[in-house]
Amino acid sequence: MAEPDAGQAKVERLGRSHPVFGSPSFLRLWIAQVVSAFGDWIGFLAIIEIARRVGGDQPGSAIALVMIARVLPGFFLASVGGVIVDRVNRKRLLITCDLLRAVVLLLIPFIERVWALVLASLVLELATSLWGPAKESIVPNLVPKEQLTAANSLSLVAAYGTFPLAAGAFIGLAKFAEWLGGSSIGQVEWALALDALTFVAAAVLIASLPLESHRAKKKKRQSIDLAQGIRELREGWKFIAISPQVRAVLVGLATGMIGGGMLIPLGAVFNDVVLEAGNAGFGTILVTLGVGVAAGVSILSVVQRRLAKDQAFVGAVLGAGICLLFAVSTSSTLWNLIGVFSMGICAGSVYVLGFTLLHEHVEEQLRGRVFSALYTLVRFCLLLSITVGGFLSDGFNWLFDVLFDNELEIGAWSMALPGVRGALWLASSFMIVASGLAWVSLRPPKKKYQ
Repeated sequence: MAEPDAGQAKVERLGRSHPVFGSPSFLRLWIAQVVSAFGDWIGFLAIIEIARRVGGDQPGSAIALVMIARVLPGFFLASVGGVIVDRVNRKRLLITCDLLRAVVLLLIPFIERVWALVLASLVLELATSLWGPAKESIVPNLVPKEQLTAANSLSLVAAYGTFPLAAGAFIGLAKFAEWLGGSSIGQVEWALALDALTFVAAAVLIASLPLESHRAKKKKRQSIDLAQGIRELREGWKFIAISPQVRAVLVGLATGMIGGGMLIPLGAVFNDVVLEAGNAGFGTILVTLGVGVAAGVSILSVVQRRLAKDQAFVGAVLGAGICLLFAVSTSSTLWNLIGVFSMGICAGSVYVLGFTLLHEHVEEQLRGRVFSALYTLVRFCLLLSITVGGFLSDGFNWLFDVLFDNELEIGAWSMALPGVRGALWLASSFMIVASGLAWVSLRPPKKKYQ
C-alpha cells in the first residue's frame, strides 16, 4: 500500500470533529477563491462593457462573440486540460493561471478591435478551465473526508455568493471614476485593474500552501509524451464509465443542467407572459432562487453526517425537477416564488453533494481528468439549454395554439398555455429524468447465477 503524502497525513491529524476552517491551508485556498471570484465577476461585467464599446454598430454581436470565446475552450480542451492537471504540479499550475489572467486583464483596456478582445477572452477561459479542476483536485488533501461537504458548500458560496458584492462594487467604481473627474481612467479600467489585483492576491495565497506534487514519486512520467497523454486520457474516461458514483454525478448534473439552464432565457419570458409581475418580477425570481440555494447549502452542512450522499444526490435532483414543475404550473406569483425557493434548496444540495461524491470516490491521480470531464459536460448542456430554450418556447406556442388555442379548460377551471410554460415543463422533465439516470447508475450490477 502506498504511503500517504504529508498533506493527507496532516488532514487525518485534524480529526473527525475538527471544523473545516481548522485546516489553515484550506482557509487560505478558500480566501483565494473568494478574492478571485469577486474580482472575476467584476471583470466579467467590465469585459461585456468593453465588448459593447468596441462593437461599434453591432454591440450585440461583439458581446455574443466574446461570450462564445468564454465557453468554447471548455468543450474542446477540457479533457486535454484534465491530463495536464494530472501530470503537472497543481500548485504551480494554479499560480501560473492566476498570474496569466492578471496580465491579460491589464492588457484589455488597450484593445480596440473585437478580434483582439475575443482572443483575450479565449486566453482567460483557457486559464480558468485549468484552474478549476486543479483547485478541486487538491481540496481532499486539505480537509478531512468528513468535512468535504462543508468545504464544497463554502466553495459554492465563494463562486456565486460574491456576484452581488461584485455587481455593487462595479457600480461603486463608476461613482469613484466620476469623483476623480478628468482622469482618463474610467469605471471599466478600474474594474479590470481590481480584477487583476485579486488574481495576484490569490496567487500569493496559493503560493503559501504546503502542498507536495502528486507526481513527486513518478518523475519519469513528467516529460511530455503524446502516447502517454492519450493513454491517461483513456484511463480517465474508463474510470468514469466504471465508477457508479462518478457516472451518476456526471449524468445527473449534466442532464439536469439541460433543464435547469432553460430558466436563464425563459424565466424573464415566463414572468412577463404568465405572472405579469412587471420589470422587477424576474429579478425577484433570481433573488429567491439564490436565497433557496443558500438555504440548501446551510441545511446540508448541518445534516451532512446523517445522509447517505449518493441517495441524497438522486433525491435532490428529483426534488429540483418537481419543484420547477410546480413553479411553472402556477400563475400565482407567491406560489411560483415558493416553488423557485424550494428548487434552489435542491439545486444547492445537488452541487455540493455531487462535488463531494467526486472528491470522496476519485483517486488523486485521476481528479483532474474527472473534474475536467464534469466541467465539459456541464458547459455543453448549459449552452445547449440556453440555445434551444427559445426555439422550444416558440415551438410549444405553435403546438398549444393549434391544439388548445393556448388555453386548457376543464369545466370551470382553466389554465393559460403559452409556449414558455410548455418549454419549462419539458425542462422540469429533463431534471426528473436526470434523477432516474443517476439512480440507475448507482444501482449495483445484478449477480449472474450459473
